[in-house]
Order: sequence, then structure tokens, then C-alpha cells
Amino acid sequence: MKKNIGIVIILVLVVTMLSTYIKKELDKSTAISSEELGTEIELGEEIGLEKGQFAPDFTLYNIQGEPVTLSDLRGKKVVLNFWATWCPPCEAEMPHMQKYYEKYRETDNVEIVGVNVTYHREKIERVEQFLKSYDITFPIVLELEETVSRQYELLTLPSTFMIDAEGKIQKTIVGPLDLDTLRENVTQLN
Repeated sequence: MKKNIGIVIILVLVVTMLSTYIKKELDKSTAISSEELGTEIELGEEIGLEKGQFAPDFTLYNIQGEPVTLSDLRGKKVVLNFWATWCPPCEAEMPHMQKYYEKYRETDNVEIVGVNVTYHREKIERVEQFLKSYDITFPIVLELEETVSRQYELLTLPSTFMIDAEGKIQKTIVGPLDLDTLRENVTQLN
């Protein structure tokens, strides 16, 4: 009987040692080395509409149905322009936007994104006709529901947000822009 108790004690010790060894090995296999551990990054300024804040991101579709996502343009300066065909000041600035785009987009590393607020009495056919009449070649996206306009707290058309290459808003301009004013504002962006 003492012999059986001794064997049981030895078996318990062996099982305990084996289970401890197996647990340590499992812990090692799932451990993350200090080089692999995640590190906190500084997010900096928050998302918002104030100078120095990251511009709120969105995806809208152009007339061809292709998506355009604002954050995909990081690395370029962005002139984000909200407009409508029924808006006389918008119509007045459109030729200036196109001239600027043709002349300076590569030199200034800039992209113009025109957001047509189609939720306000616009028909897509009218937008197409408008773009053809001014030979607009910069990206125009359609806002079919009032989501991005709300996000950007629009009160007036045209409204233009000057966004630097990091994706941060540097200026908000209400009213039409001409070629010289566009160039001046874009060259001030980083």
C-alpha cells in the first residue's frame, strides 16, 4: 500500500511538472516580444473643421460612379470646393478653378475636388451639362444626400476648404475664388 501511495505521489509530481512545462511552452509560443509590442502613437489634432484639424473623411462618387475618398489624397494639397449649378458665384468661379487646375496642379502638387450638392434641386444631367460647358477636368463628386455638407457645416455656396498635404484644414473660404486667389492660398499650404 505504501508502494502504491509512493507511485501515486510520483505520478502527481510528474503530471504537475509536465503541465507546468506545457503551460510555460504555450505561454512562450503566444508571447509577443518587446520589439513586436504595439506602441502608442500620438494622434495630434482631432478631426474637425478648425485650422490644424484633420479634415473629416468621406467617400462620394463621381458622375461615372467611381468612388473618390478624401483621405486617399493625402500627400497632395487639396482644394475641397462645395458648389451647385444654380449658384451664380459658383458658376463664376468654375472657370478659374479649371484654369488653376490646368496650369498648377502638378507644380503645386494639388488636387481640386468639387462636391456638387446634388441634394439641393440638382439633376445629374444638369451637372453633366454644366461640366461640359466649362470643360471641367478636375474631379467632381455628387452629394446625393446631405451628409458631407452637414459634416462640413456648410451655410453658403461656394465654400472652399484648403487642406494641406497631411490632410489638415488650413483655411475655409466662403464665396468665389479667382485664379490668383486660388494660387495664393494653395502655395501657403505645406
